[in-house]
Amino acid sequence: MSGASPEEVRERRRRRRISWGLPPVWVRRVVLAPLIVLLAFFWTPTALWLAIVIAGVVSWALPGRVRILRVLFMAGLYLMWDALALMWMFGLWVASGFGWRIRSPRFEREHYRLAGVMLGSLFRWARRILRLEIDVEDADLDAMAPGRPIIVVSRHAGPGDSFIIVESLINRFDREPAIVLKDTLQWDPAVDVLLNRLPTRFVSSRRRRKPGAPGGSASVGELAAGLDENDALLIFPEGGNATPKRRERRIDELRRRGHHELAERAEAMPHVMPPHAGGVLAAMEACPDAAVVMLAHTGLERLSTVRDIWRELPVDKRITIKGWLADADEIPEGRDEREAWLYGWWERVDAWIDEHQPEPADAQAVQVARRR
Repeated sequence: MSGASPEEVRERRRRRRISWGLPPVWVRRVVLAPLIVLLAFFWTPTALWLAIVIAGVVSWALPGRVRILRVLFMAGLYLMWDALALMWMFGLWVASGFGWRIRSPRFEREHYRLAGVMLGSLFRWARRILRLEIDVEDADLDAMAPGRPIIVVSRHAGPGDSFIIVESLINRFDREPAIVLKDTLQWDPAVDVLLNRLPTRFVSSRRRRKPGAPGGSASVGELAAGLDENDALLIFPEGGNATPKRRERRIDELRRRGHHELAERAEAMPHVMPPHAGGVLAAMEACPDAAVVMLAHTGLERLSTVRDIWRELPVDKRITIKGWLADADEIPEGRDEREAWLYGWWERVDAWIDEHQPEPADAQAVQVARRR
């Protein structure tokens, strides 16, 4: 490590931290999935009683209190949600000839229908228990209607934002999303089974990637090449939920690589992280006929850690989603020019987020007091 700067030493140490790898597929299917169903079976009686208590006494009469009941109920609801999805998908596997036709167009549509129903039900309960509102601004969203493939480029901030966007794509816009996600999401058995039966690419970090396995940009390009008229490729170019520390590391990385102009532009965007352009550019090259939709949302920024989520319960959040169509004739040629073009869009996203910041905590407290 002689000659290394303190920043480089810290980065090397960070990369050496233990990273829990995924268990083998057979463990996830034979052990984890049945375990979820078994836990949901024992949880159901407790969840029913909690539903009665919350619905009749707590959720509407005493907003802002008894967090533990809300947490227990939502955790139990998600557990049952996972178990029902797994049983539904087991039925589809049997109906497909024990997996023989599970990847046929018919069963792909059935899995998208499953995803729409399950996500829709999950958010209906979230609106009641967590007082969650989701508002989709309709300006510039005509491109979301089926008729040509689209590439949805979204910011990434707060827990569950990918679920919210996927639910909107399926139920509101009648799209079939193809998604690029971190491989660690396969720890969730329902997500694991569902997305491995749909057009999805799970991307591993470099230190855990198998030799010869495609990287993130190559995976995105492979996925984009198969898009049809009602498909939507969803990609998060920030790579992870935006946090101050990650943002600082990304800006430092830009400087180390000699991208000083991009680093300066990134520093002027306090609400987002510098985007990785590789995946977006690979998708555009693989599917040149696709429309590009830039997506911003706000309302979940303060929920970065478990402590944040606990402090904010009940959530009482309004999540606003805004989309813009990036016209094809405005997209430049050349990798460097397109990367600068993407940063220009990210500056627009950052400015919109700045104008739509959630209300301060004291203003929310006033609203809660008025509801009482």
